[in-house]
Amino acid sequence: MTTPQSSLPRRISRRTATVTGLALAAALLTAVPATSATSDIPVTTGSQALAAPDIPLANVKAHLTQFQSIATANGGNRAHGRPGYKASLDYVRAKLDAAGFTTSVQQFSSSGATGYNLVADWPGGDPNQVLMAGAHLDSVSSGPGINDNGSGSAAVLETALAVSRAQLQPTKHLRFAWWGAEELGLVGSKYYVNNLPAADRSRIAGYINLDMVGSPNPGYFVYDDDPAIEKVFKDWYAGIGVPTEIETEGDGRSDHASFKNAGIPVGGLFTGASRTKTAAQATKWGGTAGQAFDRCYHSSCDTTANINDTALDRNSDALAHAVWTLSTGATPPPGTTFENTADVAIPDNGAAVTSAISVTGRTGNAPATLRVGVDIKHTWRGDLVVDLLAPDGTAYRLKNSSSSDSADNVTTTYTVDASTEPANGDWRLRVQDVAAQDTGYIDSWKLTF
Repeated sequence: MTTPQSSLPRRISRRTATVTGLALAAALLTAVPATSATSDIPVTTGSQALAAPDIPLANVKAHLTQFQSIATANGGNRAHGRPGYKASLDYVRAKLDAAGFTTSVQQFSSSGATGYNLVADWPGGDPNQVLMAGAHLDSVSSGPGINDNGSGSAAVLETALAVSRAQLQPTKHLRFAWWGAEELGLVGSKYYVNNLPAADRSRIAGYINLDMVGSPNPGYFVYDDDPAIEKVFKDWYAGIGVPTEIETEGDGRSDHASFKNAGIPVGGLFTGASRTKTAAQATKWGGTAGQAFDRCYHSSCDTTANINDTALDRNSDALAHAVWTLSTGATPPPGTTFENTADVAIPDNGAAVTSAISVTGRTGNAPATLRVGVDIKHTWRGDLVVDLLAPDGTAYRLKNSSSSDSADNVTTTYTVDASTEPANGDWRLRVQDVAAQDTGYIDSWKLTF
């Protein structure tokens, strides 16, 4: 993990434009059938009923032993631009290639040195619904980086290998990644996200990040970014009787931030870095109060001796559970889309009309980045006022009227912070034409959670 740093006047002359058949802009994370108010979750067979396997702790630790040996043989670290990093990447890639993954190495430059990201795709699954899990593979230059972040890298690797052993056939396409130069400011993951074509970026339904998941004085922290991913992890931990807390120490300091900043739903796990464990946390989780979660954070003592086996084992199993659950359609995944394609006529200079979408199957509140995809056919869009109405009637203004906005149609995607609203219920798009002489209709609209 990186270190912190009004109504319109009547117009005299109007054109009589015809309504054109523009398609809704493909800016949403998923595509759904042209049916009314439906989720895009496909019906799955077989894999939907599968439980995730137990991830063998011995296997995860064996990867850590390899990372330690690589660091020892290469100047004591696995840092960006150093031979230990490339050797670590080659080790991980060889394991994945042998397991049947399609791997690719992405090169970038940072601080005068070549860096590398490793991406591994598991065959099959919906290419328009990509679930990713990843971790940064580099260490700082002052040590081998076994907890930070050999632990996350090893857990992601062994989960990927478990996918291969199970010959999992997920509904969604699975992709795993190991990032370079995270310790220099999330360089590798930023490069990956920024260089994805917009269409490919929109296909990523969610990204799960593991950074420092074996701290020697551990806490059990869950990212609170995407509600669906968060719930999967919190429910799993509740099932084994381990309380969790919201992760705050690593906000913006690990690779999930690169995806979150691009509007991709993210989640993840963390066991703590340099912050001090409180007495209440020690009572809750064990360990030593008044001591850092990881006293060897960014230090030469971050070796294989700097790992809590119980925390590493739990987080590896929790990741596997999340990958199996979110990729096989057992729960509504991040990026679920609901749509209404029924046409609704908009009266010229008349009363507002609404189109409703019934959202079901979600848990908790709507996201802070609720996406509202709107396709309104109209011959003078400046006449239109558009609102999103939450189930309790709260209105979120999407578009104001404007006498200077003389183009046709409203075909765009808005982002709304609806995090105070329960997700389930009847959401409505409200549209009013506030000036005369032009006509149109709501063609379709979507909500993407």
